[in-house]
Amino acid sequence: MFGADKGRSGKLEGQGLSIGIVQARFNEGITEALAQACVTELAALGVAQDRIDHVRVPGALEVPVVLQAMAERGGYDALIALGCVIRGETYHFELVANESAAGVSRVALDYRLPIANAILTTENLDQAVARQTEKGRDAARVAVEMCNLLDEIE
Repeated sequence: MFGADKGRSGKLEGQGLSIGIVQARFNEGITEALAQACVTELAALGVAQDRIDHVRVPGALEVPVVLQAMAERGGYDALIALGCVIRGETYHFELVANESAAGVSRVALDYRLPIANAILTTENLDQAVARQTEKGRDAARVAVEMCNLLDEIE
């Protein structure tokens, strides 16, 4: 059983970690800003640039399959999913948002590998722009914190 403080430390030490990033190109202006903020924050947390693999895919629905391939290959302490789905006039938004999130979660659970999901789902472009930098940084922090937490548990 865990002590009262286990897992609450929020340990953000990235030295020695290997991180994989899968970035959707759709809504590329947003996803590039997410990626830039994420990579910058990973460096600030001590993750070496040569220990970050960054792969781009067409859209959010393609992110989970590449995460799965990276998880199967192994060698990563955590993965990060970056993308942006903006609501349109059709049901397609719900499909892409729900299925990409479910796929990301399934890979994380199937491989017991931390995956920070920063696939934004917003009502409009303004909301996406308002979140792009913060969510990119958050994804880096989540990935590093979860690596450290799982190390404590194991």
